[in-house]
Amino acid sequence: MTDDTTDRIGLIERYYREVLEGGNLSLMDEMTANDYVNHEDAPILGQPAGKEGALHFVKALRTAFPDVHVKAMGPVLSGDNMEAGHVVLAGTHNGEISGIKPTGRSVEFDATDIVRVENGQVAEHWGTTDHLRLMRQLGVVALRRGT
Repeated sequence: MTDDTTDRIGLIERYYREVLEGGNLSLMDEMTANDYVNHEDAPILGQPAGKEGALHFVKALRTAFPDVHVKAMGPVLSGDNMEAGHVVLAGTHNGEISGIKPTGRSVEFDATDIVRVENGQVAEHWGTTDHLRLMRQLGVVALRRGT
């Protein structure tokens, strides 16, 4: 593993631990490029574009799930300033998110993140989240069973 790869993985791990789990929002400016671009498949309701959108996402997630825990599911794939990884997020739904009132339910859902790191900051993000699993656990969506 090269030093650059180690630095990129360290940046992402720090983001998960200190920002998402720890709520240290002041790190967002240091860790996110000014021209940050998010290519998320379904951003959080009301999420603006750019660096402001990254901060909005963290605030919304931590409001909805203040005890959020991120578990990295290896392996991480690396190459050409890019990192890809699979994580499982878990927490208790104690705050509103995207118009969904708090349910007090414990949830666990998967996400996959691909990030491009430039000059020690996250410059781009592509991601998918298992929104259906999350919405089912919150009781917002029910699947009809076959007969």
